[in-house]
Amino acid sequence: MRQRTKIIATVGPSCLNNIMIQKLINVGVNCFRVNLSHGTSKEKKKVFQLIKTTITHSGFRPTILADLAGPKIRVSGLRKDMVLNEGEEIVISNEQLGKNVIPVSKNVKFRRVEDGAKILINDGLITLKVIKELSERSLLCKIIIPGVVQNRKGVNFPGVELNIPSLTDQDEEDLKLSLTNGADWIALSFVRAASDYDLVKSKIKNLGYDTPVMAKIEKWEAVNNAKKIINSFDAVMVARGDLGVEVPSEKVPLIQKKIIEKAREAGKPVVIATQLLDSMIERPVPTRAEISDIANSIFDGADALMVTGETAIGKHPKRVIKVLLRVIKETESSINYKNYFKYKRRKILNTARAISHAACSVAHDQRIETIVTMTHTGSTARMVSRYRPKSRIVAMTPFRSIARQLEIVWGIKSFVVSAYDSSDEIPQIANSVLNEEGFLLEKEKFVLTGGVPVGIKGTTNYLSVLKVNH
Repeated sequence: MRQRTKIIATVGPSCLNNIMIQKLINVGVNCFRVNLSHGTSKEKKKVFQLIKTTITHSGFRPTILADLAGPKIRVSGLRKDMVLNEGEEIVISNEQLGKNVIPVSKNVKFRRVEDGAKILINDGLITLKVIKELSERSLLCKIIIPGVVQNRKGVNFPGVELNIPSLTDQDEEDLKLSLTNGADWIALSFVRAASDYDLVKSKIKNLGYDTPVMAKIEKWEAVNNAKKIINSFDAVMVARGDLGVEVPSEKVPLIQKKIIEKAREAGKPVVIATQLLDSMIERPVPTRAEISDIANSIFDGADALMVTGETAIGKHPKRVIKVLLRVIKETESSINYKNYFKYKRRKILNTARAISHAACSVAHDQRIETIVTMTHTGSTARMVSRYRPKSRIVAMTPFRSIARQLEIVWGIKSFVVSAYDSSDEIPQIANSVLNEEGFLLEKEKFVLTGGVPVGIKGTTNYLSVLKVNH
């Protein structure tokens, strides 16, 4: 077994060939992110195809996370740079043009403006305070932090409730492209409410797929609605880039900690992203602050850590993954998972969770090093992972798609096995895989859990303690 905390790497110019992709897999990458904000459809398709030419240690191609661009609001239609001076008034609008107007994306409307709401341009380098709402498409603002506004720079509206579509036309095109080219996860950017899940999931089902959807928490509305979003989506990502613009930066660590805790309680995978090793885009070594940040994310219980520019455009993509892996292994070696498991015994609400908890408890009490989950949908393995046992978690499934989806979940090592229709076949299948992989010695015990009837989600209802027979 390798590290428990998984690694997601963004593909970009620095690793856009199968040799480098394979090197990153060999070093420790579990999943590759395709950033759909950039490139033509043809270029995006080539990235998917490139990733699928490589192979993981488990014998199947890598997991792919397709990251939809979402309704990012930008300065749009500005013909030349605009100089803003402190204290002056300016209008933000997509219906007006003029000397004192900053034009923004056409698809945005302003639904409600809170007192003290601000507008941040270019990641907060320029800050405006909203004075009043002129119309649903125009806001009068006062310049707080001056600067030079350039076309296509991002604009954030903390404190302003926006009326914009959750999926743009480009997102719908990219969604179809991603699904037809093998995406294992879909990440939805700028999620604001739990209902965003229903919209994107219906689109996925209409295209004939059942791909899971990850919510990116990067809007102030998402922070306010975090619990409902976590319960609705299949996974969540704390996307600290835009989040650090939408809310005061000093609040981001606490928000991250709370979202990890809520996701853990709900049994949903949680990914931490953005600026993990930002200095390594240029430098060959990280800062001490970056190392501490990564370690704290692991201590808090993140399922996966995601690097973006570090591997996409950085000078040292392979070294980045090596550093990340070393920090993960060193940090995990200091965690007493026995005490961690005892501390997390709470909120067992149904049979499936009770059996999953019992599997971890039996392994803990009998000092059994391996828990095998037989799963058709991945739910049994995810529920066992939720309790963060000291024992290794081995997921066995007949479906490669499920095995790949589980590659971003904490502590799980996935194997594809032959199809089975009856619970009577399960012990022999588990025994064969454990023998082939050399996980256990002759007569060594393992915990086996799964669901009957076979293949129905959420039916985890049996638990056995067996011995390996060579």
